[in-house]
Amino acid sequence: MAEDNTSAMRFVMHGRVQGVGFRAATRRHALALGLRGWVRNLPDGTVEAYAVGTASTLTQFQQWLATGPAMARVTAVDHVAEAVEPCQEFIIRRD
Repeated sequence: MAEDNTSAMRFVMHGRVQGVGFRAATRRHALALGLRGWVRNLPDGTVEAYAVGTASTLTQFQQWLATGPAMARVTAVDHVAEAVEPCQEFIIRRD
């Protein structure tokens, strides 16, 4: 069962976000914030991330995602609240 202050968000980043190290940088940033979840490339050229943490850390994560790593050019970040799913760490999914 999730702690009372834990929530989850799903993010989809648009723009030049594949082939620029976005997933690896996202994982590093999420781990630094203490988030759990995953990140993956989608077939349409976007990157999707699911993160579990406090509201404050999720807000910080969303702000970082709006810029991403140096080579990325993020044009939009869609986000939606999600149910908290069990996650032990933050991983890069390859599916």
